[in-house]
Amino acid sequence: MLLVLDVGNTNTVLGVYEMCAPGFAGKSSPPRLIAHWRVATIKTHTVDEYGVLFRNLFAIGKVEAADVRGIIISSVVPQMDFTLREVCERYFHMKPLFVEPGVKTGMPVLYENPAEVGADRIINGVAAFEKYGGPCIVVDFGTATTFDAISRKGEYMGGVIAPGIGISAQALFEHTARLPRVDIRQPAKIIGTNTVASIQSGLYFGYQGLVDGILDRLLAELGPETKVVATGGLARLISENSRHIKTVDDLLTLDGLRLVWERNQPVQRQKASS
Repeated sequence: MLLVLDVGNTNTVLGVYEMCAPGFAGKSSPPRLIAHWRVATIKTHTVDEYGVLFRNLFAIGKVEAADVRGIIISSVVPQMDFTLREVCERYFHMKPLFVEPGVKTGMPVLYENPAEVGADRIINGVAAFEKYGGPCIVVDFGTATTFDAISRKGEYMGGVIAPGIGISAQALFEHTARLPRVDIRQPAKIIGTNTVASIQSGLYFGYQGLVDGILDRLLAELGPETKVVATGGLARLISENSRHIKTVDDLLTLDGLRLVWERNQPVQRQKASS
């Protein structure tokens, strides 16, 4: 089995894949995601606290930690890297593969400084191109909302970074004296008749306008045949009434991590039969 981890600023998503195994007539079955979880990213957790958390998740999902034969991690929180590396070595007895410069992704990066691109953005691009082809745009609704453009040839072209809707809601609460903290949800109508409904309307419809406005410009540059794929915690909520987002793929990043792990494994050469 393969353990994949996508470490974001707010949440960490874990998945366990059952990898290809020889089947009938020597054929291999495709990898299968057998369990996945979303937990809070807590930078102050110790190695043992994360180790116990992972073990408990495995127990709930009825997954045997001893069956894990590989681990790959995409992290945008550098201070977590040491902790997670220690968790892998102490509790799974193996070194993890971090997605970082030098790791084979199969995707050329056209950024001026490729090292600046978050690992999760490259991973999303790899998965989107593999699953949907190019050109395509990946919209990832995380702590920040990112828009990543992938060319027809499978090149990472660059993209757009905007504050996430959660950050916008938090800023509104923190910088006003009388406005309350609200849940992010789609209001029944645009005109709010109380303060909470008015804030929800501004957040939801305002953010939907931001997303479609950026996509208008990206599609004008990349062409109308460009596919748009959304992922991330709030993807389904914001995409529901989008003019451009037709596909929501909750597992895009996990699939991308699996693909990159596979691309970094030694090629197994079969011995020629005598």
